[in-house]
Amino acid sequence: MIKVGIVGAGAMGTGIAQLAASNGHIVYLYDSNATALKKASEKLHQTLQKLTDKRKISEKEMHEILRRFHFTEKKLDDLKDCGLVIEAIIEDVQAKKMLFKELQEVVSEDCILATNTSSLSITAIAAACEQSTRVIGIHFFNPAPLMKLVEIIPALQTNTAVVEKARKLIESWGKTTVLAKDTPGFIVNRVARPFYGEALRIYEEGIADIATIDWAMKEIGGFRMGPFELMDFIGHDINYTVTETVFAAFFYDPRYKPSFSQKRLVEAGYLGRKSGQGFYSYAENTIQPEPNKNEALGEQIVRRIVIMLINEAADAVFWNIASNEDIDLAMTTGVNYPKGLLKWADGLGIPECVEMMDALYRNYHEDRYRCSPLLRRMAREGETFY
Repeated sequence: MIKVGIVGAGAMGTGIAQLAASNGHIVYLYDSNATALKKASEKLHQTLQKLTDKRKISEKEMHEILRRFHFTEKKLDDLKDCGLVIEAIIEDVQAKKMLFKELQEVVSEDCILATNTSSLSITAIAAACEQSTRVIGIHFFNPAPLMKLVEIIPALQTNTAVVEKARKLIESWGKTTVLAKDTPGFIVNRVARPFYGEALRIYEEGIADIATIDWAMKEIGGFRMGPFELMDFIGHDINYTVTETVFAAFFYDPRYKPSFSQKRLVEAGYLGRKSGQGFYSYAENTIQPEPNKNEALGEQIVRRIVIMLINEAADAVFWNIASNEDIDLAMTTGVNYPKGLLKWADGLGIPECVEMMDALYRNYHEDRYRCSPLLRRMAREGETFY
């Protein structure tokens, strides 16, 4: 069984390391910051102890997992015998490229080098390596041990055998994988943008307040969390940065335009749950605002956000980002949508989807609301996604 190296001892890196060690791999968790490594070790012990207390793993299993762990801060050379190294450092393409340049000098020629980036170009990162064919994107969702979905993203240079080997390995860890083209946001972070962006737009237009939008999406739409609750949960520093990154990477396409409301929260340090204040206050004894439970308004909100999500999913198919099945699987498994967006489109009827998009465009005359060419062709030819 191959040894696995993880670079970056933050929450994501530690979670991936725990997952690999739990599946029998010797794991080397590297971070140049000794404090981060110490915190990672403490967090790992706490997590495994909780799993033991809940009888999800035995005491023996806990000790076996811990024995497989090696924490290292001194040098990347400690990763030299690894067959797979996964990078989970900051979302900065230059920092990642510098790391990969160093890693290629340390590991063997057949070692797979993977990045856990959520939205950056895998191709750009791979270009830093002389043997760029072995570089691939393996995007886990947080928390990595619990979330089932993993996006597999080949760079333009990635060897087909590397894709198959990486996918097979991650699936052996009990994960569900989907294959995505190397474009900004891949599947989930691209297709999910309207869940936040259109909710923010509805709020900024004054059509409904945050509590009402969240209520509508949960109670009428069937989503587990409302968009504002979810943004607060993710953290506005992270969520806003992804939106900004995708917006810039798509050459400032207005469909991905960030929101000033969210930008102001980031500037104020109101990052959501972790800071105690976001769209909602998380101070002790805070009484949260009551939604306006008007059914007609709620239906209007859900239809508008859902059709924008469907349009984005259809466009991902149009541009060959992923298959119909992988897009729906990614959204139901990765972000717990109540149903696949393309199946949702079939249920509504493709001609109805086109009319809903065209109605938004007639109202606003903004390119943000342009209907996907695929939906328009499917409506014309009487096709469905399934």
